[in-house]
Amino acid sequence: MFVILLFVAGCSVQPAAQQLPEPPTTSQTPVATTQTTAAAKPVWEVGKHPLPKAPGGFGQILPTPPELVNRSLPTKDVLAPPADGKYKSTIAPIPADVLARSTWQAACPVTKDELRYLTMSFWGFDDRPHTGEMIVNTKVAQQVTGVFGKLYAAKFPIEEMLVTAPPELTAPPTGDGNSTTAFVCRPARGQTNWSAHAYGLAVDINPFCNPYSKGELVLPELASAYLDRGRVRPGMIRAGDTVERAFAAIGWTWGGTWRTPKDLMHFSATGS
Repeated sequence: MFVILLFVAGCSVQPAAQQLPEPPTTSQTPVATTQTTAAAKPVWEVGKHPLPKAPGGFGQILPTPPELVNRSLPTKDVLAPPADGKYKSTIAPIPADVLARSTWQAACPVTKDELRYLTMSFWGFDDRPHTGEMIVNTKVAQQVTGVFGKLYAAKFPIEEMLVTAPPELTAPPTGDGNSTTAFVCRPARGQTNWSAHAYGLAVDINPFCNPYSKGELVLPELASAYLDRGRVRPGMIRAGDTVERAFAAIGWTWGGTWRTPKDLMHFSATGS
């Protein structure tokens, strides 16, 4: 569920080239020089490293790569960020093109008219404002935009916020996804009944920073370093913080309060 589909649009204006004078003619042989530049620090490419399969269909649980132990990846803008830096949100019926790239289908437990398409400002790990998208149940749309307004005011960092696409449900696991999302038409983990996500009544926030765990299973599979909740890092949700308080104010339950499984990313209106 965590593979990320993105596109980036942008342009740049280059200054006009200056006319430089021709160098003077010389008979001397130029002396070779060697220039050294510092190697650029590699940026982790999310979704580029498929994991070996493990029993249950998940990927093999592996140690967190050093690049992700203190995760702080930049956000790639899919929607235009707020021009004035202020929080903005919209609530609308799901546009046809968004519905087509979502996991909704006729067999889902809600109709398309019972869902709404949200756009909301969020604060990135790059310390910049961005705009994300989300599908939720019509009944909770206003509440959810209010919650994310509080998170934006607190500058709680979110890496990305995108509608889940069908290929993500069957793609080879990479264990490094961190997309904040809501509606996903799928059963609950390890069960046959519908998840609260399939009704648009649950939200997962920064899954990598707030992993799901049950026994030896950790999801995302590379996020084990974030099971140590005593080592506080940006994007983590903790008891009594801005995120939990904002969802508690609308009556939602946090999976971080469950005994087992522990679902630190998960908030739901149904308690499951």
